[in-house]
Amino acid sequence: MDRADIVHENFLRRVAARDLPPGEAPSGPLSAADAVAGYRAGCLTRALDRQSRAMQKAGQGFYTIGSSGHEGLAAVALALRPTDMAFLHYRDAAFQIARAGQVPGQSIAWDMLLSFAASSEDPISGGRHKVLGSKALAIPPQTSTIASHLPKAVGAAYAIGAARRHRPEHQELPDDAIVYCSFGDASANHSTAQGAFNTAQWTSYQSIPLPLLFVCEDNGIGISTKTPKGWIAATFGNRPGMKYFRCNGLDLYETFRVAREAADYVRSRRKPAFLHVGTIRLYGHAGADVPTTYLSREEVEAEEANDPLLHAVRLLDQAGALSPDEALAIYEDTNARVARIAAEAVTRPRLRTAGEVMASLIPPARVCRPTNGPSAEARGAVFGGDMKAMEEPQIMSRLINWALTDLMLAHPEIVMMGEDVGRKGGVYGVTQKLVNRFGSDRMIDTLLDEQSILGLAIGMAQNGFVPMPEIQFLAYLHNAEDQIRGEAATLSFFSNGQYTNPMVLRIAGLGYQKGFGGHFHNDNSVAVLRDIPGVILACPSNGADAAKMLRECVRLAREEQRVVVLLEPIALYPMRDLHSEKDGGWMCRYPDPSETIALGEVGIHGDGKDLAIVTFANGYYLSRQAERRLADAGVKARVIDLRWLSPLPADALVDAVAGAERILIVDETRRSGGIAEALMALCAERTKVPVARITAEDSFIATGPAYAATMPSAAGIFDAAMALVGGAK
Repeated sequence: MDRADIVHENFLRRVAARDLPPGEAPSGPLSAADAVAGYRAGCLTRALDRQSRAMQKAGQGFYTIGSSGHEGLAAVALALRPTDMAFLHYRDAAFQIARAGQVPGQSIAWDMLLSFAASSEDPISGGRHKVLGSKALAIPPQTSTIASHLPKAVGAAYAIGAARRHRPEHQELPDDAIVYCSFGDASANHSTAQGAFNTAQWTSYQSIPLPLLFVCEDNGIGISTKTPKGWIAATFGNRPGMKYFRCNGLDLYETFRVAREAADYVRSRRKPAFLHVGTIRLYGHAGADVPTTYLSREEVEAEEANDPLLHAVRLLDQAGALSPDEALAIYEDTNARVARIAAEAVTRPRLRTAGEVMASLIPPARVCRPTNGPSAEARGAVFGGDMKAMEEPQIMSRLINWALTDLMLAHPEIVMMGEDVGRKGGVYGVTQKLVNRFGSDRMIDTLLDEQSILGLAIGMAQNGFVPMPEIQFLAYLHNAEDQIRGEAATLSFFSNGQYTNPMVLRIAGLGYQKGFGGHFHNDNSVAVLRDIPGVILACPSNGADAAKMLRECVRLAREEQRVVVLLEPIALYPMRDLHSEKDGGWMCRYPDPSETIALGEVGIHGDGKDLAIVTFANGYYLSRQAERRLADAGVKARVIDLRWLSPLPADALVDAVAGAERILIVDETRRSGGIAEALMALCAERTKVPVARITAEDSFIATGPAYAATMPSAAGIFDAAMALVGGAK
């Protein structure tokens, strides 16, 4: 027999025979009505788990990771407020069911069965995934089965205190809310989880408000690997800045009492706490998992004999809240009701086309307060002597700094965070003076952990802020890229556009830094960013474009709720000259705050018809140098700056190369997986002229004199162009 059927039959037999497991007597403040509500949530959890297996066998359901054994989490939900945002472990069906009972108008069994059936009418994901989640219940869906939701829970908790100081326009969470974040004992060992715990403690240690309740559901096993006995208590029992609570999750009364103590501590102290809930896992990891293949039958049967629903029947009887016969009737009625609802749920429509699946990739636009930008008085007070400097051409890094200043003046909900962005003003001085202009609560110097930086941004975005996190170097993003791929970019998709995390991620990157840092500070691969559906990747080549594009990036995040990455070419930050020393050819005047470059708008220099050079960033700078040599050789060229690397500005690019007899693509990223691959395909599909490319080698970047040896040069671009046009004219 399936273990689910064995547990079911054991429950029926043992309750009828009053053969209930021993345990402590019920104690604490849990009322009879709430105790019965918690038990009902557990019964529905159990019925849904069994039904999901039946649906899968019939080819009508698509998810069988269950919550049986974790029914005690219903008591945790009852100890919280339904306005406390909850980032849930995937075994937390009982929590969501119990919370649904706290909010009028919910149809939780129907909603969850639609999710099992992958129906397009599923109210949270629209049929894209079986996820726990509900906008009405303040439960954003989590797609990770490990721990990548923990850093953003830290960010959401931080945002509650931040919102008291700077009220965001689209605030989600009440001022007295706490954030709830649950996970399994195996997931607690993941580096992402450990980073989140450390960040929470680091924040709390400095007495910064962080109302966050971590809940570890300890069933003692991660799929087939056991958690060493006592490991969670030993590891988390005495951590600075994070108070430890522990309860027996098989006991509804004890769990409610301890969970309420922990929640009250977090809410009153505005400090994080760790609630360790002992649970068991029934049925194995999922439907296809047979636990007796890696556990002895005796171990499996001992867990089943400790069924939390059997404990609940005993406790309710001892408390006088519900007799065993009444408890059994509720259990059987719940199973019958779930079967009836499931029979209807499996008939509901499912997603069929690519368009339907992709409909929620791009978040919906939202109405924002109109803004005309900062006033002249405000700008004068903040910029001071910089106002006069704006009359003269400046380097890129300074223009970005001024654009950030104007944007933060115009939009109080913008918050920046990252390593060294505050007091130091950034590694390259891009954020200098901003902490003096806007304060340390809007220019947040974070600890040295990229996934915590991005988690902070994602979490703050879910409370109405427009975060602008900074990653110091592109190479450092790879420590934390799943915070973008697996969390930020998927939230709108898996919530059917109900939850979003708009943000503008600034990254200093690409190559050509002379003799500094090698690969770790010169990374010319952007494949990981271009591969993420829905993410916008912008990359300016000069200071004026950088300022204008930054304004568009903020608009995209603020009004269209997009996840935007602005990749800033490090080597061009200080660039002054173009063709000769002190010609000042690469400096620009600061564009008026009203000027922007729209998403998909390319830059075009020249109108030559012999050759169109398509490039971006450092490639655009080098191509402009090569273009002068080409003109001297009689080749009339135009140079096109892509500006937007994802999605590629396909239509604008096709228009920009129209009339050119040949196309040369200059790509400073690598030959394999670089921008040129997509551009070559686009040109082949939509133009009828010869196309060639010059790219970086498939190599890391060296330190020292060979810093640019693997990447395109002005001379190499000239030679490739001449070869393409057939020599000098």
